[in-house]
Amino acid sequence: MAKSTYKIGRSAVTGRFTPVAKAQRMRKTHVVETMKKPKARKSK
Repeated sequence: MAKSTYKIGRSAVTGRFTPVAKAQRMRKTHVVETMKKPKARKSK
């Protein structure tokens, strides 16, 4: 079964996405978030 979540880094100052490795190094100004993968849309 595939994972339904993934991790993403985010700057706490600007709100922009950053690599997870950078967010882990710079803990004072970045956070690592766990986000749900979007579900596939049904086509009509």
